[in-house]
Amino acid sequence: MIAIIDYDAGNMKSVEKAVASLGYDVIATRDREEILEADKVILPGVGAFGDAMEKLHRYGLVDVIKEVVAQNKPFLGICLGLQLLFEGSEESPGVAGLGLLKGKILRFPDSINMKIPQIGWNDLSFPEKGRLFEGIGEEAYVYFVHSYYLQAEDPKIVTATTQYGVTVHASVESGNLFACQFHPEKSSKTGLKILANFLQL
Repeated sequence: MIAIIDYDAGNMKSVEKAVASLGYDVIATRDREEILEADKVILPGVGAFGDAMEKLHRYGLVDVIKEVVAQNKPFLGICLGLQLLFEGSEESPGVAGLGLLKGKILRFPDSINMKIPQIGWNDLSFPEKGRLFEGIGEEAYVYFVHSYYLQAEDPKIVTATTQYGVTVHASVESGNLFACQFHPEKSSKTGLKILANFLQL
């Protein structure tokens, strides 16, 4: 069983459909026992950092997420779900993230003279090709929607980058923790392959 953490995130249904299309039993839940009993857990997300953290606290999910990670269970953050794994974001100064990984979530600078938010397809490079990208070639295209981007403290956890005026850390892997800034559930065959790689861990 695959658990998708339900904290009223915007892209939860599309992630649920993508996982189901790959032949897996999937449940969207905020029930502690269901999450802890799942084989793998996904934290999706579209929206504001501070609002998302408030909901994770309100639904009692912060400790559950940390318990799942401590159990060494495969855990995948998607889009805002990636950002929440880190310590905080310029979007919501003073709001602590989950703090499971070290790094900064920064707003795209106006000086890049590009449309913000970044909405659309962009190609990936693999500085440290991780397990999510098995069977995926360099310069594969995936779908992004975001105004803030990750700058991880440890470059060794960065498994994919993309360029959008700055270098965006587009995916990370650290032990049983995986995360993508892009939306694999909206990234056609490449995205489904990335999800399948996670689900087969």
